[in-house]
Amino acid sequence: MKNGVILAILSSLIFSIMNALVKAVSLSIPSAEVVFFRSIIGTVIIYFMMRQSKVAFSTKGVPMLAVRGVLGALYLLAYFYTISKIPLADASILAHLSPFFAIILSTLFLKERMSQKVLFLLPLVILGAILLVKPFNYSTYSIYAFIGILSALFAAGAATSIRYLSKKHHSYEIVFYFLATAALVSIPLMWNNFVIPTPLELFFLVCIGVVSLLGQIFLTKAFTHENVIVVEITRYIGIVFNAMWGFLFWLEVPDMLTILGGACIITACISLSRKKQSSIERKVRLAK
Repeated sequence: MKNGVILAILSSLIFSIMNALVKAVSLSIPSAEVVFFRSIIGTVIIYFMMRQSKVAFSTKGVPMLAVRGVLGALYLLAYFYTISKIPLADASILAHLSPFFAIILSTLFLKERMSQKVLFLLPLVILGAILLVKPFNYSTYSIYAFIGILSALFAAGAATSIRYLSKKHHSYEIVFYFLATAALVSIPLMWNNFVIPTPLELFFLVCIGVVSLLGQIFLTKAFTHENVIVVEITRYIGIVFNAMWGFLFWLEVPDMLTILGGACIITACISLSRKKQSSIERKVRLAK
């Protein structure tokens, strides 16, 4: 699969499953501890994947890999904390503000520009986001909302760094640094509040680690195949997935505005995917 948009959609679906698991287990397990289990499990798995694929650790560019790791760790800590304090759909909406930050960061640091096709579809995505956020009746959550916005900023920084690192580093190595750093950062934060998980909670934590690693791999590969802005816009579909889990497990019934917003986002994502695929096919024809 070479289409970055499709990879981004798959990663959003997988991460929405992770969000539902985090919401379920965060009722009794502190968010820093959830981040630790999520990260340490993924670190071990990705390490063996690197060994299996014979991917060696780089000797150059380590500082930037560490920066990506720190940004990813801060994103996880802020996002999981937000999920534990406010409804899943609201936390997801706040986190999906990251494209607005990504546009600024990618323009400043990567000198990337939005193509005409992205500019054409962007209003549709913004409309869908507005319908989902409902700014006319959306209530803020003081410090929790602020932390949720910070998670979006950290996510945008991580996305920008991935795009930069993908030119010189294997995606497995990028993911390894992210997860290893997140595990190290979460240790002092959970040290005095560690809760011994029950067998069911431990099962959820293991699932979070495995599922999130799969989503991270898809997301990292999406950034290696597509522009940061396109990937971040496509990830808005994650709001729709989170609303779906909210309906299935917490009986959160989406209203008409939510449905319309989701339809706008899905339409934009499909259009981006088709335009990208058409571009690939034209390049193949020209190569022949």
